[in-house]
Parts: sequence; C-alpha cells; structure tokens
Amino acid sequence: MTIETEPAPAAQRRKGPLIAAAVLAGFGALAAVYGVTGLTRNPGDPACRSARDIARRIEPLVRGEVAAVRPAADARKLPVLAFQDAAGQPKSLADWQGRTVLVNLWATWCIPCRKEMPALDALQGKLGSPQFEVVAVNIDTRNLDKPKTWLHDVGSSHLAYYSDANAKVFQELKVAGKAIGMPTTLLVDPNGCEIASLSGPAEWASADGVKLITAALQR
Repeated sequence: MTIETEPAPAAQRRKGPLIAAAVLAGFGALAAVYGVTGLTRNPGDPACRSARDIARRIEPLVRGEVAAVRPAADARKLPVLAFQDAAGQPKSLADWQGRTVLVNLWATWCIPCRKEMPALDALQGKLGSPQFEVVAVNIDTRNLDKPKTWLHDVGSSHLAYYSDANAKVFQELKVAGKAIGMPTTLLVDPNGCEIASLSGPAEWASADGVKLITAALQR
C-alpha cells in the first residue's frame, strides 16, 4: 500500500501559521497574567494621572541636593500604610487624603537619618500647611521612648511624631518595591498616588528641595 505524503514545501507553509498561532496564544496567556499588551508596560492607575503629570513637571528640578529623587514613571496608589500618632492613636495615609505629603521612614539606628532629619524638620517649617505635610514615621521596634528623645536631640521642632513599632510600613513598601534601605522617602499626591521616591538622605530644605516640593504643590 502506498501512503501519500504532502510535498515538503506545502507542509512547511502550513507549519508557519500554526507556529505563529501558538506563539500568539502563549503571548496572550502572558498578557492575561501580567497585564501586558504588545511590548508596552502595564499602564498606571487611572486615578493617578495627576500624579504622573506632577512627576513630569518636577523632573527638570531633580538636580543638585535632590538629584537622587526618582519621579514615578507609572504612578500608582501606595499600599494602605498604617501607623500611630504620638498619642498612640491609629493613623494611615488615607488620613491625608486631599493633601500632598512627603512620607519619610526613619530609625534611631540609621546614621543617614540623623543627618537628614534636620532638613525634613526645616522643610516642614518652611512649607508645612493645610496642603502639605512631612509625615516622618519612626520604625524602631525596641525601646519605644528612645525615638522621641532622638528627635529632641537632633533639634526637631516642626515635625509631628508618628511611629510603627512593628515596622510593617517598611515591609509593605519593600514588597511594593518602594523601600530598599533607610531612610526611605516618598512624595505622595492628594489621591494617595506616588509622585516620586528616594532611597537615602537628601537636603530637603535646600533651595533645590524647596523648589521641587513647591512645584509639586502647584495646581
């Protein structure tokens, strides 16, 4: 018995579309899992469009004393960051809805934090208002009286005291890819969306720092 086979060129012509279809199907599965279309990145949260606009606006001002600040490429809402105020009452980032905030995580064992804290305090003194606040959150997990004494020793007089004795805020930001070490700082818009971030200290009260924050506050 003779078995007829398809000529090689015709078989290859059929294989081409089948392979292409398989590749597209596989890519479609990846798109479903990772939220990608084509070769573009997953777009940011639609609620954070204004934060992206602010990030672009401040980008030319990222220089000098604040040259290490990173404006957000795809602005997104930050996790629900929960901590306590000086009286031990629960607070979260949602309490600052409608205000721009500079969230800073610090600890008494962090040497760069000691260098940076006077600048954060001075920035709050210069620009603190119903529209803006520096929210410095201590993440010490032991000797909970030490941070308040530490703030007094570095001359802080304008910053309100906030703390997270479990350091959960740092862990949540670490999981979100926003915290690597200490100090960690995030500039957040009135909708709770990231405008920019910084790993490490900066002279926030310098002319460069004040210009950058002032530009972020413009409506």
